[in-house]
Amino acid sequence: QVQLVESGGGLVQAGGSLRLSCAASGRTFGSYAIGWFRQAPGKEREFVAAISWSGGVTYYAEPVKGRFTISRDNAKNTVYLQMNSLKHEDTAVYYCAGRRGSGFYVPLEEYNDWGQGTQVTVSS
Repeated sequence: QVQLVESGGGLVQAGGSLRLSCAASGRTFGSYAIGWFRQAPGKEREFVAAISWSGGVTYYAEPVKGRFTISRDNAKNTVYLQMNSLKHEDTAVYYCAGRRGSGFYVPLEEYNDWGQGTQVTVSS
């Protein structure tokens, strides 16, 4: 099991950028697939992006494809979500989640470990 802590959220104008970080504790982080999810007020938590344990495979939800980039630095036990060309509809609490595995995973039920979330607010 790993503990995950998100950071980097904040208030940004539409069209701007933010980089979220997901810092993990635990020596098994290198074997963990990581996903980013988000939850807007009154809505279900939804998948945003995922990355395999090696970083060699990434996958994105359609609404963020071409604007967001997920990456990882296993030496720093950190996964990043670079968010560019932000839109008002990207406003949500963003969560990172992890699980052991060799691939990437989309359903939130696949993940065992979750962070507490970081708020991203995009003003229009």
